[in-house]
Amino acid sequence: MLSSVVRSGRGFPRPRTPAETLTANPNTMRIPPRDFRRHISGGSTVEPPNPPCVARIFDAFRSRDRTIPLNRLPKPEARSPASTAKQESKRTSSETSQSVPREARTSTTPAVATTKSEEQAEEEVRGEEFWRDLAPYKDVSAKEFLSWRWSVKNVVERKEKLIPFLAAVLPKEVPCSGSAAKFQSRDDFMRDVLEGMKESSMHVRVMPYVLSKINWKDPANDPIFTQFIPLRSIMIKDHPMLKFDSLHERADSPVENVVHRYRDRALLLAVCVCPAYCAFCTRSYGVGPDTELISKADDRFRLSNEKLDAAFTYFSTQEQLRDVVVSGGDAFYLEPHVLEMIGERLISLPNIKRFRFASRGLALSPHRLLDRDDKWTDALIRVSDKARKAGKHMALHTHFNHPNEISWVTEKASRRLHEAAVTVRNQTVLLRGINDNVETMSTLLQKLADMVIEPYYLYQCDMVPKVEHLRTPLQTILDMEKQLRGSISGFCMPHFVVDLPGGGGKQLASTSTYDRESGISTFTAPALTRQGKAGKVYKYYDPVKPGELVSEQGKNKVSTGKVLNAEGQC
Repeated sequence: MLSSVVRSGRGFPRPRTPAETLTANPNTMRIPPRDFRRHISGGSTVEPPNPPCVARIFDAFRSRDRTIPLNRLPKPEARSPASTAKQESKRTSSETSQSVPREARTSTTPAVATTKSEEQAEEEVRGEEFWRDLAPYKDVSAKEFLSWRWSVKNVVERKEKLIPFLAAVLPKEVPCSGSAAKFQSRDDFMRDVLEGMKESSMHVRVMPYVLSKINWKDPANDPIFTQFIPLRSIMIKDHPMLKFDSLHERADSPVENVVHRYRDRALLLAVCVCPAYCAFCTRSYGVGPDTELISKADDRFRLSNEKLDAAFTYFSTQEQLRDVVVSGGDAFYLEPHVLEMIGERLISLPNIKRFRFASRGLALSPHRLLDRDDKWTDALIRVSDKARKAGKHMALHTHFNHPNEISWVTEKASRRLHEAAVTVRNQTVLLRGINDNVETMSTLLQKLADMVIEPYYLYQCDMVPKVEHLRTPLQTILDMEKQLRGSISGFCMPHFVVDLPGGGGKQLASTSTYDRESGISTFTAPALTRQGKAGKVYKYYDPVKPGELVSEQGKNKVSTGKVLNAEGQC
C-alpha cells in the first residue's frame, strides 16, 4: 500500500491524534526500517524528498525504536513539470550552501521560510486590483483593501464624505440617466444626488468594495450606483397605495424584534445597520439612521439581552415553530461572539430544526470572508458545524442583484464557504433598469450557480415609498420566468414571488389574477390563518408610469398629458 502511495505522489495520511502521542499509541501502523527502505527506493516515480527530510528519516533509523509510525513519515513532494525545471537550480543552490558555515545557514532559514509563506498566503487571495482605477484608492494595497477593518474605517456615508468622493471620481461631464448622448456637469450631478438624499427613505452608506465596482464614467446608468445612491431627477411620484412597513411586520410581531407570520417560521430582527443601505429596502421604516424624510428612532431593531431572552422564550413556547431567520439590518454587523451565541441558542432549542443568517455581506464586502484577522466568518462556520453535528441545518442567505457585483474576491469568498460546507442561498430583487431583462438575470443566475450559491427567490420589488422608479409591473416578472425556464437547470432557477402587501407572505407571482389595464393583481394565502388572515385577498399594484395619475384607491388611471418626472432629463 505504501509503495502505491509513494508512486502516486499523493503523500501520506495525516495523523488523527496529537503528534506527541503517536509513538505511544499501540494502534499506530508501523513499518520495519528494512521494508521502509525498500518502499522508498523500489521503483518510485517520485523524486526523493528534500535533504532535510531524508536526514530525519535516517535519524529515525538510528533511534532506539527500530520502527517508524506510518503517519509520521515525511510527505514526499509531487513534482510537476513546472517544478522539475527548477530542480537543478535548487540542487546547485544546495551544493553552494555547503561552503557556508552551518550557523549562518541555520540563522537565515527561518526568515526565508517565513517570507515565502507570507508571499504564498498573499498570492492565494490576489487578483486584478480593480480598485486602483479610482483616484481615492490608487495607492491602496491589496492587503489594505481586502481588510475588513480598513473597509469599515473608509466607508463613505453622509454628504460630508460622499460629495468629496464624487468630486474625486466623476468626470467633468456626466451622462444623464437614460441617455448616454446627453450630459450634465459634475456639479449638476452632485446637486442631483443631494436633492435625491433629501427625498430618500434610506441613509446613504456605501462600502469601498461597492464603490470600486461602479462605472464612474456613467454612474447614473450604472446598475450598482442606482441601488445605493439616489438621484432626484429619476424619482417618480409615489403610488398612493405605497406604505412604510408595507408587509405589516410590526402587526405580526408578538414580542419585540420578532416577526411571526407563518405557522412554522419566524424572523428575528437582530440588528438595525448594514454594510450599505439599499435605496429600495423593505424595512426602510426601521433600518439605518434617520433621513430628512423619515424618523426611525421608535422602530429600530436594537437587540438587548432582555429582548433576546424574550425572543428565545417565545421561540421555545411555540411548538409548531421549526425555522428561524436572523436578519435586520444585516447579520454581517452582528459581532462574531453574538452571532455564535445566537446560533448556539437556536441549536439548543428542540423545536428549531433549521435557521438562517441573512446578510448581503458576500455581495457588498466579500473580502471580509477572506480576512483571517476578522472572526465573523470563523464564527459562522463554527455555528454551521455545530448545527450539522446536532442534526440541524444552518444556511447563509445573501443578496446579489446584478452580475457586476461579482468579482474574483466574491468567487474566493464563496469558495471558502463552500469548502466549509456552509449552504449559501441568494435572494434577488427585480429592479427596473438594473436587472429587469432576461440576459442580465440569466447571467446572474449562471454566475451564482457557478459559485455554488443556490438561487432561492426572485422578488417583485416591495411597495414602499420613494422607490417607484425602481419597481416593475407584475408582467415583467411573469414574462421573465417564462423566458428563463429551460435556459438553466431547474435546481438553479429561483422562485418568482411577490411578498404581499398587508402581511400576506410570499406567493408565486404566477398564482395571481392580474388586470394589466388597471395594474392590479390579487392573491390569496391559504396557509396563513393567524390573526384573522384566513380567506383574505391581497393586492399588489403596478408602479405609476410617468404621465399618469392614480386615484387614492389605486385604480382609475388617468393620463395627465405631461410627464411627472421625465427620466433622462438632467
